[in-house]
Amino acid sequence: MVGRYGEDVLAGDWRRRRVVPEVDAEVDLVVEDADSGFCGAVVGFESGAVVLEDRHGRRRNFPLLPAAFLLDGKPVTLRRPARSPVPAARRRTASGSIAVAGVRAQVAKASRIWVEGVHDAALVERIWGDDLRIEGVVVEPLDGIDDLDARVRDFGPGPTRRLGVLVDHLVPGSKESRIVAQVTSAHVLVTGHPYVDVWQAVKPAALGIAAWPVVPRGRPWKEGVCAALGVAAPADMWRHILSRVDSFADVETPLINAMERLIDFVTEPSA
Repeated sequence: MVGRYGEDVLAGDWRRRRVVPEVDAEVDLVVEDADSGFCGAVVGFESGAVVLEDRHGRRRNFPLLPAAFLLDGKPVTLRRPARSPVPAARRRTASGSIAVAGVRAQVAKASRIWVEGVHDAALVERIWGDDLRIEGVVVEPLDGIDDLDARVRDFGPGPTRRLGVLVDHLVPGSKESRIVAQVTSAHVLVTGHPYVDVWQAVKPAALGIAAWPVVPRGRPWKEGVCAALGVAAPADMWRHILSRVDSFADVETPLINAMERLIDFVTEPSA
C-alpha cells in the first residue's frame, strides 16, 4: 500500500504547476523575477524573452515561463501582448530616473535616511520622493547633528537596518566634519554637500538671481540672505525657494551626488 500511494503528486516544483493569472507584458508594467529578485519595468521583447529595466537603467532578459514573475507580490505568468508593445517616450521623475507606471509605494523598510532639518527633508521629497517611495525608504529630519553619534547608537544600525545621513557644510576642518568622524559603523554612510545650508544647494539661476548673497561672518546666514534679497522672513524665502525647484536640474551637483550615494547605500541588498 505504501508503494502504491506513497508518491506525493503535489511534490516538486509547485510554482510551475500552480494555476496563476496571465498578464500581458505591456510596456512600463513593473514586475519582479521570482528567481533572481530583479525588479524592473517591461521595455520590450528580445529573442522571445521579456526585457526588464530597473531604476538604474540596467536591463535583463527573462524567458516567459509559467509563474516566473511577481506582480504586487503575487505570482503571475507574463505573456506577450497580441501586438508587440512599442516603446513609448520614457517619463522621468524629478530626480532624472525613469518613472515606472502601475507600481505602488513599498511598505517602509527598516533602513532610513536622515537629513538635518525640515527644509532638507522637503527638498529631498521634491526631487527624490518618487524614487524613495518605490524603494520603501523613509526620510527623517533631525534637529541638527550635534548629538549624531548618540542618535546613531540609539538607532542600532545593522546589515538589514542601514542608515544614511545627509549633512550640510561637510567640508574639511568644519565642526560638521569633526562630528561625522565620530560615526564609525560600517552600516552607516554619512555624506553631504559643501553649502552652508541646503538653501544654497539650489542653483541661483532657478531663483532668478546671479548668485547667493555673501553674508558677513557672525551674522545668521539665512537672516543675512533675506536682508540682502529684501525678503521679510526666512519662512517666506523658503517658500519661494521650494516653489522654484522642479527637478534635479535646479540643484547643485554635490547635493545630487550625495543623495544618490545615500539611496544606493540604504537600498543595497544585504549579503
